[in-house]
Amino acid sequence: MQRTYKTGAYDARQSRGMSTPSADAVRFDTKIAVLLRDDLEPWQRLNVTAFLVSGLGATLPEVVGEPYEDADGVAYLPMFRQPVLVFEGAKETLKAAHGRALGRALPRAVFTADLFSTGHDRDNRAAVRAVPTAELDLVGLAVYGPRNAVDKVLKGARMHP
Repeated sequence: MQRTYKTGAYDARQSRGMSTPSADAVRFDTKIAVLLRDDLEPWQRLNVTAFLVSGLGATLPEVVGEPYEDADGVAYLPMFRQPVLVFEGAKETLKAAHGRALGRALPRAVFTADLFSTGHDRDNRAAVRAVPTAELDLVGLAVYGPRNAVDKVLKGARMHP
C-alpha cells in the first residue's frame, strides 16, 4: 500500500483512498520503521519504540530535521524529518525481519527481552553481546533505508493498531 505523507503528518484518508495527494504532499524515498512483537504490554511497546528510534537518530544524521521554535522564540530539539511507522508481528515475524535486515545490510537497532531486566546502557549492551545472533530473543527491531528494502524486511508484519 502506498502511503502519502503530508508535511509532518500521515494523512490517514490516503490509506482509505478518500483523497488524492495535495500539492504540499511529501513522498519520502526512505522509511523509518519499528517492528514490535505482538505479545508486549502497552508500556513495553512504548519503551521499546523509544529506545529503538533513539539509535537511528543518534547514528543517522540524515533522518533528523532542523530544530523547532515556537512563536515566542523558544527553541526545541530537532526530531525525525519523516514519520516513524510502527508495525507488529509474532516472534517468528520479528526473527525473519531481522534476518532480512541483516541480509540487506540496513541500519538497524534491536531490543531483546533481556533488556527489560537491565537498568542502563552498559548492561543493555552486555546483554545483547552475550547472545549469538540466531538466538536473540527479539521483541523489537527498528530499520531505516530505501522504502522498497524496508517494505521487504517487514514482509508479514502488520501496522500497529
